[in-house]
Amino acid sequence: MKIFILISIVIAVYFFRINVMAAPILKVGDDAPAFTLSDSQGKEVNLNDFIGQWVVLYFYPKDDTPGCTTEACHFRDDFKVLTSLGAKVIGVSIDDSFSHKKFAEKYNLPFPLLSDTSGEVASRYGALNNFLFIKLAKRYTFLISPQGKIAKIYLNVDTSKHSQEIIEDLKILK
Repeated sequence: MKIFILISIVIAVYFFRINVMAAPILKVGDDAPAFTLSDSQGKEVNLNDFIGQWVVLYFYPKDDTPGCTTEACHFRDDFKVLTSLGAKVIGVSIDDSFSHKKFAEKYNLPFPLLSDTSGEVASRYGALNNFLFIKLAKRYTFLISPQGKIAKIYLNVDTSKHSQEIIEDLKILK
């Protein structure tokens, strides 16, 4: 039994290490990795469409789960303020467009939710948990400047305060 536990721990550490090491390390000032993904309506959205505007690019694990719903609804509630500060909000997860459509309709979300079913974009942002057969986006947010540069990175997100935190940071960065 002790050997089984030891082997399990070694395997878990090995896969965790692979997962962490595979993630690129982005820094403030880096170019935001380009992408084109489909939204909940099947329309392609390209990051370059937002050059000249601030972008709140937030990755989240799963549609219609408690933390993800809280975060999305706070972005919805603060949407007018974020827009008045020149920011566009974009949510990204591994869920498909159909799931995003149901989630957006259920909570009246006024911003696009993009489907990254392969996890490729989340991986380029270092926001992918890849545990063998299970992929989930990490709850990371990137504030992207109008010039397409990463202006701020949020790796420890409190879903109940996150949109307000971004509003305060946008006021300072503008």
